[in-house]
This record gives sequence, C-alpha cells and structure tokens, in this order.
Amino acid sequence: MSLKMLLTLGATAMLLAGAGHAAPQAGSPVIEPARLSSIVQQLASDEFQGRAPGTAGESKTVDYLIDSFRKLGLEPAGERGGWTQAVPLIRTQLGSARAIRFTVGGHARALQQAAGIYLTTVRDAPRIDVREVPLVFVGYGVTAPERQWDDYKGVDLHGKVAVMLVNDPDFHAAAGEAVAGVFGGRRMTYYGRWIYKYEEAARRGAIGALIVHDTDGAGYGWQTVIASAGESYDLASRDPASQLALRGWLAHDFANALFSDAGLDLDALRVKARRSDFRPVAMHAALTVDAPVSIVKTVSRNVLAKLTGTAHPDEVVMFAAHWDAYGVGAPDAAGRKVRSGANDDALGTAGVLELARVFAAAPRPQRTLVFALWTAEERGLLGSMAYAEHPLFPLAKTVANLTLDILQTAGPARDVLLVGEGQSDLEDDLARAAAAQGRVVTPEALPERGLFYRADHFPLAKQGVPVLLLMAMSGGADLVDGGREAGNRWLEGYMKCYHQPCDRWSADWDLRGAAQDVELFHTIGAALANSRRWPEWRPGSEFKAIRDASRAR
Repeated sequence: MSLKMLLTLGATAMLLAGAGHAAPQAGSPVIEPARLSSIVQQLASDEFQGRAPGTAGESKTVDYLIDSFRKLGLEPAGERGGWTQAVPLIRTQLGSARAIRFTVGGHARALQQAAGIYLTTVRDAPRIDVREVPLVFVGYGVTAPERQWDDYKGVDLHGKVAVMLVNDPDFHAAAGEAVAGVFGGRRMTYYGRWIYKYEEAARRGAIGALIVHDTDGAGYGWQTVIASAGESYDLASRDPASQLALRGWLAHDFANALFSDAGLDLDALRVKARRSDFRPVAMHAALTVDAPVSIVKTVSRNVLAKLTGTAHPDEVVMFAAHWDAYGVGAPDAAGRKVRSGANDDALGTAGVLELARVFAAAPRPQRTLVFALWTAEERGLLGSMAYAEHPLFPLAKTVANLTLDILQTAGPARDVLLVGEGQSDLEDDLARAAAAQGRVVTPEALPERGLFYRADHFPLAKQGVPVLLLMAMSGGADLVDGGREAGNRWLEGYMKCYHQPCDRWSADWDLRGAAQDVELFHTIGAALANSRRWPEWRPGSEFKAIRDASRAR
C-alpha cells in the first residue's frame, strides 16, 4: 500500500474514532491525479465552448456529467427522479450604446463601454435609458446596524445613481484610525462584496450604482471586471422592480478624474468614508446612458447525484463545485476566444466526480452523500442560490457542504489553505485530516479578497448549513518543491489567467497537490457520513443563529 493511501486511511480513522466507527478497510481507492487531469482535459476542451449557461456548451457539459455519474453507479438526485434541477435564468447584454456620458459643470465627457466605465443590467427591459441622473457618493455603501454603521444617513436616492468604494471601510484604514477593526481589519466582510452593494443601493431606491474599482480592494484587475463584455445573468424569478436599472464599475484613474472635475478630492473622501460619521456627498455631476439591451430567458441546470445512506438516509453530506465557465468571448492576444475555465472550475468539478467514484466503490455510508455540480456560479452564484431557495434535500438535515473551487496545479504542498477562518468547527476536521497527511492548515493570506463570500457554498451558509471551502487563490501554498516562494509564483501566474482564455488545461500540471486536497474532503466527508455528529458554527459566526433556529424546528 502506498504512503499516500496509508495517510488517507489514517486521517479517516482519526476522524471516525471519536464517533465509535471502524476505519475503512485497506485497499480503499484514493483520488487519482491522472483521472483529475483527464476530466479537466475533456471539460476544458474547445468542444465544450467554455461551458456557458444556456448554450450548446451547457448541453454538452450536462450530458457529460450525467453520463459520468451514471457510469459510476450513482443515483439521480434532481427533480422528479431525474439528474437535474431547473434554474430559470435571465441573460442580459448591453449593445452598442448611443450615449454614455457624464455631465459636470455643464461640460459633457463621453465614454466607451469598458474604457473608464463598465455597465451592465439585470432588469428585464429592452433599453437602459437614464438621462442626466444625479450622482451621489455614498462612501462604501454599507448599512450595518450591528456595527453601528450607516453610510446612507437617510439620504433619498430615488432617481439617483449611487457611487461607492469597493471592499469595506477597514480595508484601507491606517493603523490607529478610529474605524480600524470595526469591519474585521483587512478581512473582507459580506458588506465589501459588490453583490451586497448593488442590493443595498436598490433597497435605497437608487436607479443605479457604480463601484470605484481598485485592484487591491477588489482582489482582481480591471480586465476581470470587463471580461463579461456587458453580459449579466440573474434568476428569472426575481421581481424586476427590485433591480437597479444599471449597475457597473468606474476605473480607478477615471473615477479620480471625474471627482476632480466635480471639485471633489476622491482620496480625501476615501478617508472620510472610513468614519462612521461620514455623510453622503452630492457630486454635482450627472450620468446619461442610452443603450439597447438584448434579453434571453433560458433554463439552465444544476446536476445532482447521490449515494443513499443505509441508516440515516434523510441526513445529507454534500460535496459541490460549479460546472460553468465564461463561454466564448473576445479574442485574447493569442487569438483564443474560448474561456474554458480549466482550473475555475473544471478541476473542482473533476474533484467532485473523483469523490463520487471513490465513495461509490466503497461500502455505503450511514448518511446520504449528495454530489452537486452547480450552474451559473460565474454569474453570481445563481445555481447554488436557486438550490438554497428551493432545496431538494432539507437544509436543516444537511450536515455540511464541502465545496471545491480552484485547486493549485503545482504539486504536493506542506499545507492546506483555509478560507474564512473562525466560522465553524469543520475547520477542526480539516486540521485533523491535514495532520494525518503530514500537513498543516494555513489561514488564507489574502482575507481582503472576501473569498468566503465568492463561492457556491455561500448561499447555503446564508441558510445556516455549515460549510468548508478549498480555494487555492486564497494564498500561495507552501509547496514541497520550492516552498512558499514557489506557491506565490504559482498564484501570481494563475491570477493573470483568472477568468481569461489562458485558464486552460495543460499536460504540465502536477495535480498531486490537488489530489491531496480532494482527499481531505473524502476523509472529512466519510467521517461525517458515518457518525451522528452535526458540525456547529462558531459562537461569533453570523450564521450560527440561523442554523440553531432551523435545527430547533
């Protein structure tokens, strides 16, 4: 038996011991790097056209995933005894604008989409038609009563566009500033996410919202912002009246110039916005946008499979990833148009399929295992959001959700990166499983990126389900070959291809480290599935009360 197999079995034995269950028998299969690579090579090929929801690429992807689960001997876990769950989507895309301009002091400044400004909409309307709409700077656009924080101060935003900063007020705070620590230091909270900011502006009655981009605060560059080419998705079930007519981003340098033209110092306002006594500032500037919007309504699909538990089939341990990527877009410098999402997240999808293979080859666990592959993650976590709103298994009986989204491809590592430290006691499971592999847990190096709020586990967390996310872009791993320096080099190189056509499969990938990480989920999932344990949120987590309430019913 290989050392890797011994370590995997040892980790599972450690986790099961406390629950009074026997360890797996020798010879249990382990995650195979070659299988991971083969699956990614297929899903990330041009044949799958970048796996965009609502396209021929989706049909090919869903067929492949269903066929894979069926061949492994799993049971369908979708709606009406099938393999899928319908996710009705609305897709909007801006056409060539007749006008995008700012008017400041009687002078108009015209812009082109993606040059200084990037606009989208998810409203079900054939045009964006806003004319000379006043701009109001609302700081970070945050309302957090539990932190005694309100950037809006009751200002009426009806008929106006809110302009706000990315991330949350602690991010750029200097040591000693009064605000420092109110939002957890540089670790991004949910208030720092663009989704929250748009939703809050809509609740305040704004026509639109524009976020001032900066690479550090967003966690990605301008090229990532504009990668969708004016395209947006949303759940078709949303009330159109609750949606902004337009939403978008302002490039950092352009925003500075715009504020300067309006007689305002954006750098000085950034400092003021980090204080709880900040008040919104009328910019004495107006925005006009006249652009056609193409609208397509489609029904995408989540793919779900299961292995029914022997003793407690109504209790669920869920493994998940997202199958979608960005489809076909504008050519890059090498002329490539297909954004195949090889790592993000064909590799995570491969990990879920490998977990399904391993568990299917073993004796059935006591609890049911669900393998979920979501659609439309790249469009705003929409597939998992649809599931969280209409679960096929009761969320109160869902023991945990274990999500794979981006794994490193540079070989074995001495550590595993933890995203969202301090949330639940699943972190203890991760530490024990890692120790049995001879590894340690390292908290994410870049908590300011808010990765805990940017993957498909989050809609389930919001419903109280304990979650654990493995995501390699949370920091540079301590690689066996080259240490942390090599891990940082890998991360830097990967981020250049994040959501770009160059996120492609390569025969040069070393997926032994990715296999290590997937094996951690096998270990943790097997222990949970063969125990009576219910993971708990930490006392300080915002999700604990939700879980406690659901379990009490």
